[in-house]
Amino acid sequence: MKALQIDKKLTKLGMARMLSAISPTAAAKWGPLELVTMDPPELPADGWHRVHTHLAGICGSDLATVEGRASAYFDDWVSFPFVPGHEVVGHLDDGRRVVIEPVLGHAARGFEPPFDGAAPGDGDDYAHLVTGRLEPGIQIGFCNSTCGGWAPQFVAHESQIHEIPDAMTDEQAVLVEPAAGGIHAALLTWPIISTLAGEPGQAEGRRPVVAVLGAGTMGLCAIAGLRRYVPGVQIVVGARYPHQQSLATALGADIVVKPGELARAVRRVTGSHMVGDHLSGGADATIDAVGSSESIADCLRFTRPRGRVVLMGMPAEVTVDLTGLWHRETQLVGAYTYGTETMPDGGRRRTFDLAIETAQAMGFERLLSATYRIDDHEDAVAHAAAAGRRGAVKIAFDLRPARAAGKKVSE
Repeated sequence: MKALQIDKKLTKLGMARMLSAISPTAAAKWGPLELVTMDPPELPADGWHRVHTHLAGICGSDLATVEGRASAYFDDWVSFPFVPGHEVVGHLDDGRRVVIEPVLGHAARGFEPPFDGAAPGDGDDYAHLVTGRLEPGIQIGFCNSTCGGWAPQFVAHESQIHEIPDAMTDEQAVLVEPAAGGIHAALLTWPIISTLAGEPGQAEGRRPVVAVLGAGTMGLCAIAGLRRYVPGVQIVVGARYPHQQSLATALGADIVVKPGELARAVRRVTGSHMVGDHLSGGADATIDAVGSSESIADCLRFTRPRGRVVLMGMPAEVTVDLTGLWHRETQLVGAYTYGTETMPDGGRRRTFDLAIETAQAMGFERLLSATYRIDDHEDAVAHAAAAGRRGAVKIAFDLRPARAAGKKVSE
């Protein structure tokens, strides 16, 4: 079968890093991503299934790898060569349509789950990600043993498989994985939001404020998660492009401004003062969906003392003055993937189950802007790298043999 594969060739990684600042197309052409012919992966053990890919998304971590910008932190948590693709909808050999929860958890690697009914991402020790019956890999799409969605076939453990409703389209389903990431980040704001009613000095009836910086795929998914699952919050969003601003409003944001105006909008909503370049108060919680030195610094400036910043964007190496974090006792919390959530009503739900409901109920097919054949991967990567500027959100590979790909799904 033909598949897209990434190998750890330092010259190609260096070339991609240099070229990506000039031309994403050149980075895709001369970097570590190659179209190869390979055998489908073998089933590692009982309980594994072969998945035939329909659609597979291109996400920010994929782009970072293709462009040679991925953090060296991950070198010990992946196994080369690997076939990317962890945002996937496909079908099993028996015909069932499924989405894949890509984290290679305890069950997939032959270990006992940390608790009964645990999701693949649950647990407080990551040793299983580099041990067991598979090569190291944090997820399908970063593991040599499993292949990934940028190929016609890959393998997944039954603990990772979620059957989807007949009424759910492939275009909705390919957004389930990013939806799960956004919902997980949204629910990480709840521990701060839930304390407000009991805090001294809180005005009766005050709506908690959550700011979201960035309205690409993940930021938009976080907005949807806040609106559906975090009750009573006022959502203030910084979105760069007009189509992102429209989608943010449609998915539930109360106030949408350009990123440079977000601090002013939060100041106005919260009645805060400016002290230097920080607000005296600010948002109760902020979700950083960008993940850069600048975005982290901005979020710390307009999150209130003893508030929480949820870092959903993958930051790699950053330089940030943390004096304000120390002085204001701000929590800085990472939001990686998904698992089992504690809901505001005290119940427990799998994030992926919430994401399947959300992607269908909120019409997430509108976030899928274009699809490409894997043969056209250079154009696909270039489109994904410039998605915001080109009026797009999510770009995906279409591996359905009977469907024409390479055109906008809205056409």
